[in-house]
Amino acid sequence: MFKSTSTALILLGILAVIVGIIAIAWPGVTILALVILFAVYAFMDAGLQTARAFSSRSAGPVLGHLLLAVVDVVAGATALAWPAPTAFVLVIVVAAWAFAGGAAEFAAGFQASESGGMRAVFLLSGLVSIAFGVLLFARPGVGAITLALLFGLYTLIYGFSQITAGFQLRQLTGNSNRHSELPV
Repeated sequence: MFKSTSTALILLGILAVIVGIIAIAWPGVTILALVILFAVYAFMDAGLQTARAFSSRSAGPVLGHLLLAVVDVVAGATALAWPAPTAFVLVIVVAAWAFAGGAAEFAAGFQASESGGMRAVFLLSGLVSIAFGVLLFARPGVGAITLALLFGLYTLIYGFSQITAGFQLRQLTGNSNRHSELPV
């Protein structure tokens, strides 16, 4: 589709920058988009579970897959009908993940096999993750906006890095093509 990898990287970077700008400019839209993506995923999984139910040879898996399909449809419909509570649950899940991950990192800082510098990194990153989790638990509404803004910032940085990589690759391949054309 693209003539070169560098062009693909540059276009991917531009798209990421546009998404990042939208996420930062309209964090509410970003949160709603995440909720809609979850609903789409749930509906797609419902279709997959239904297909798996009818490809099974015994009754037990059929009922189990059909039950999972019903749960998926209910989850998708709930997300679309009540996007704010769905976003709230998403923030709570991220908060629990950050807290649990931070606790694991903090515990890893006390392992005897680590050097002093690595222990400090594990302890500090663990404490930061725990604090992030606690803040999200304490203020989930603000947490949803913060997650959208962090997503936007990440996407901007990623986009600019892809654009830079594309231009660097273009320079490398351009220079190597010039050298290959020189008479030997």
